[in-house]
Amino acid sequence: MSSRSKFSKTDRKWMQLALEIAERGAGYVSPNPMVGCVIVSNDGKKIGQGYHERYGQAHAEVNALQQVKNEANLEGATIYVTLEPCAHHGQTPPCCEMLGELPIKRVVVAMEDPTKKVGGKGIKYLRQKGITVEVGLMENEARDLNEFFLHFHQFERPFVTLKIAQTADGYIAAPDGDSQWISGQTAREQVHRWRSRYDAVMVGRNTARLDNPRLTVRHVEGRQPRRIVIDGPMDLPDDLNLFTDQYEEKTIIVTHNREKYQNEADPMLNMLQSNYFRGKTLLVPEVDGHSDLESAMKELAELEVTSILVEAGQSLATALIKQRLVDKLELFISPKLLGGGTRSLLGLGINHMKEIIELRDETWRQVGDDLLLTGYL
Repeated sequence: MSSRSKFSKTDRKWMQLALEIAERGAGYVSPNPMVGCVIVSNDGKKIGQGYHERYGQAHAEVNALQQVKNEANLEGATIYVTLEPCAHHGQTPPCCEMLGELPIKRVVVAMEDPTKKVGGKGIKYLRQKGITVEVGLMENEARDLNEFFLHFHQFERPFVTLKIAQTADGYIAAPDGDSQWISGQTAREQVHRWRSRYDAVMVGRNTARLDNPRLTVRHVEGRQPRRIVIDGPMDLPDDLNLFTDQYEEKTIIVTHNREKYQNEADPMLNMLQSNYFRGKTLLVPEVDGHSDLESAMKELAELEVTSILVEAGQSLATALIKQRLVDKLELFISPKLLGGGTRSLLGLGINHMKEIIELRDETWRQVGDDLLLTGYL
């Protein structure tokens, strides 16, 4: 009999709660994973719950234990946690050692931590302490919750989601370049919610120049992301919002222009400039006249950017898909027609139906007046 079959409806109820509270840390705990914890006494009552609230602060297990008013209630208790308790010394002590000293009877873990620092060590430690540990309850849901974290550690590059808002006939802008607004207000609020969850938002130089976006979170509560602009020639106007607003230090320029990068990287020269840029500049190789996007992803990973929401125009969106750097597509389709203008994608290099790109695990849902197609590449 597998361990999965041992889980009861009550187990599922408490793990569902742990997953729900874990999500409250979205955006705030990166590059750490979101984790939730629920403590249930021997007589079936919840006596504590907590989640990892901020990067570098207490883990979910610690926050849950702080809610336990009477330590005697821990005798024979069960702890439900969405990710294997950590087994290494980092910004906080190992959670497995803390749990191992408690008079608890059982720990239910949604999924094992796949990272090298943990990788089953926390589970093994608890079992050696005589605590029953069962793994795999709602594992798929736990993986979905931390898809950014898991992808980053498996592939050592950010999880990339491409967001497109297009008309029903496939256009993202009118012939004059105007793109505001194709999607409705509800869809735009959803995009701001996504921004708060991703480490960074990325645009290309054309979008930065034509739309002068801020790429900030405004319509909802949430953390402000980093802003990435791919500017190969490094010749965008220095008065754009990305370079002058209150979040300027969150802006990252990716360029292949070595000469200008060397000047920008010279702090003495920068100090002499009145428009001193307080963000970051990354130099990547040039490939066919463009900045190498694969190298850019590696450089961004070094900065612990684990996830990127791309709000790109046609050129960057097409390039990312062609280079297989997109992991997820969020496509808003608006009930509007343009009949001309800029297509969302163009020139993927596909000439035959057998080469077509198929989305996986696709879903459709209504968002205001728009339809949202979500799928994985």
